[in-house]
Amino acid sequence: MSSRSELVYELKSLRKGRGLAGRIEGRVGPFLRSAAGVTENDAVEVIRTKVSARLSELAAHLPDDLRLAVLAAFAIETEARQPLYQDRVRWAAARVDRDPRTVRRRVDEAIDLLAELSVSTQTSSATSSLVSGWHTAELRAWMTLNRSRAECFEVRTIVADSEGVASVDLALSGYANSSQIDVDRPDYSTVTIFQGGILRDHWIESSDRIGMTLELPHTLHRGERHQIALRFESRNEPSFYICVPRAPCDYFEVSVRFNDRIPEDPRVLEGAFQRDVTDPGFQGQPSKVDEAGEIKHRFRNLTPGLSYGLRWSANSRSGAQSH
Repeated sequence: MSSRSELVYELKSLRKGRGLAGRIEGRVGPFLRSAAGVTENDAVEVIRTKVSARLSELAAHLPDDLRLAVLAAFAIETEARQPLYQDRVRWAAARVDRDPRTVRRRVDEAIDLLAELSVSTQTSSATSSLVSGWHTAELRAWMTLNRSRAECFEVRTIVADSEGVASVDLALSGYANSSQIDVDRPDYSTVTIFQGGILRDHWIESSDRIGMTLELPHTLHRGERHQIALRFESRNEPSFYICVPRAPCDYFEVSVRFNDRIPEDPRVLEGAFQRDVTDPGFQGQPSKVDEAGEIKHRFRNLTPGLSYGLRWSANSRSGAQSH
């Protein structure tokens, strides 16, 4: 079984009985302990606090109905601390005006998402701390769709978290599929470096994502800041601009300027799962195009592995992601 499926199993076992409000000795499995940062020396109440805090933190990224259902299921929601799981389900059902069977399905869905989110963020955090040695202090992006080709300018300020950072790995998603990429051409990725480094390597990570290594002009010392400016050019008309940070990102600001086909229902995605970006069933938060034909939004303290940015209607389902 994968770590995700193991975590799902442990969470479904933990919701039984009184959930986290009851006896948890031996009921918090190794995968959940790892996800919550539980150590061998932690007392029972410390374990309860850590697991409750971690599940609450992850649940904050879920839609309201799923968040309420899963917090009730584990007896984290104070008002739902009933002695039996079915009692907590009935409490949640009354709160969301649904029958208990529907709420049980939502609890299962929420647990699957919590496990996915936990594994994704743990993997991203481990990768960023052990491999990259840097994080993004600030990322500003401007995309324009009022030309024959969509263009995006990114200015990124990075900070070295370790000594001797000589290069950074970035990724570009959604501008072209793999059948359109000629990896032998230096301009395959339609990327222009304006400031901050030299494009030294590139590879296809997936059908819609290109990885890039940018060599810095000098090696960074721990705590040193460095600015990188890039331009991306799209072969298709994008329908989103999303930042999915691999390493922590303190601040992200994005502005999209549209052509005369102003989208009717633009949306803000904040802390969404990557699969939600192109899922028409995931709504996000409504946004508004201003009188200049632009949408602007700001995000702070982005979680690695989650998606932040803008989505809109377009003729093409293509888009752009920065990592």
